[in-house]
Amino acid sequence: MSTFLFDEIIFGPVKSRRLGVSLGINLLPTRKKICNFNCIYCECGWTQNINKALSRLPDRKEVFNALDLKLSELKKEGQDPDVITYAGNGEPTLHPEFPGIIDDSIFLRDKYFQKTKIAVLSNSTTISDPLIKEALLKVDMNILKLDSAFDSTIKKHNQPRLKIKAEDIIDNLISFNGKVIVQTMFLRGTYNGKKIDNTTPEEINAWLNAIGRIKPSEVMIYTISRDIPQGASLRKVSVPELNEIAEKVESMGIRTQVSG
Repeated sequence: MSTFLFDEIIFGPVKSRRLGVSLGINLLPTRKKICNFNCIYCECGWTQNINKALSRLPDRKEVFNALDLKLSELKKEGQDPDVITYAGNGEPTLHPEFPGIIDDSIFLRDKYFQKTKIAVLSNSTTISDPLIKEALLKVDMNILKLDSAFDSTIKKHNQPRLKIKAEDIIDNLISFNGKVIVQTMFLRGTYNGKKIDNTTPEEINAWLNAIGRIKPSEVMIYTISRDIPQGASLRKVSVPELNEIAEKVESMGIRTQVSG
């Protein structure tokens, strides 16, 4: 299957299945994916070599000017986005000026659309950095990934390009004291001859235990909907199955959103 990259700093607004009308911001190169994960389901394809990704990142001023211009245009057109979303071609928190860029986006949001929320989609690998954590705690929706509570599953699903343990991710998510939204991709299939399935009873029980410890403000569970990189044979998890998982989360008093 084909994959796609965002070719501008600002993209959209687009209709997001989880966030509503979303104005996207890509802090990464427009021709390369830069991420410390190589998730087997990522629509942006594979990260070939993060150390050789030499495409220039947009600097803080460029991002500010691009967002200022776009929000000004939307204001004149009477188009209020529901959310300004940092996502794009990889992991947005890898940008060296990420904390300052978040401060700028809050300033511009307040200037143009005070009711619009700011969201960051992150893979949770950088949240042990105090400056990244501080920036994430400033936004309305810090949406952080936890696809499994098992190291072996994270290794298969997310293919991390750094040493990381599930328990470390969970502990770091706990440190947000509930001001965090956990997102989890559920899927089945095979990759490189290995079975892929984070919906088994063992997986779900361990994941629910982690969610109970993290106590997030919300959980977003979803399954694949777009193109995936070549070499992976993956299948959706049905909406009824996702709803069953959601009911278990909601029984803990945690709001849950399902996207099939």
